[in-house]
Amino acid sequence: MKLHTLKAPKTNLKTRKRVGRGEGSGLGQQSGRGHKGQKSISGYSYKRGFEGGQMPLQRRIPKFGFVSPFRVEYKAVNLDTIQKLIEEGKLTSTISISDFNKVGLVGKKDLVKVLGRGELTSSVTIEAHAFSKSAEEVISKAGGSAQKIEHNVGVKASGSDDADSSNNTES
Repeated sequence: MKLHTLKAPKTNLKTRKRVGRGEGSGLGQQSGRGHKGQKSISGYSYKRGFEGGQMPLQRRIPKFGFVSPFRVEYKAVNLDTIQKLIEEGKLTSTISISDFNKVGLVGKKDLVKVLGRGELTSSVTIEAHAFSKSAEEVISKAGGSAQKIEHNVGVKASGSDDADSSNNTES
């Protein structure tokens, strides 16, 4: 292979638009911008969601409800899923957050809550951020244990009553 033998790929053979280079080019006179109007003038830029002065969609739709910025969202993992993975040999007798991540049930930074749907026949030790009451009961009946992992996302610092606590502002 030599430099003089190289050819451009077929997708790269399209010539660019040469705007405003005479009538023969097909893009002379108004340069493909049409006659008059706001969009034909140089320096025109539009705001995202602009609808020509009409009330934009994001302002027309009613807004209601409240979502707390301090809510804690958990990824749910049910006991029947855990039992199935144990039977397949993907999980062992001690299950941690990293095991859930390796199997693909949760992401790296997700908070995990174990829920009580299904049966658990294996005695396992499960580490998670939260457990439902029914899940704890089923795990203990099967001879296992449920260990809660501490997490400080969205939790108010202990001993401080005011909302403007400096302990609660993390970036």
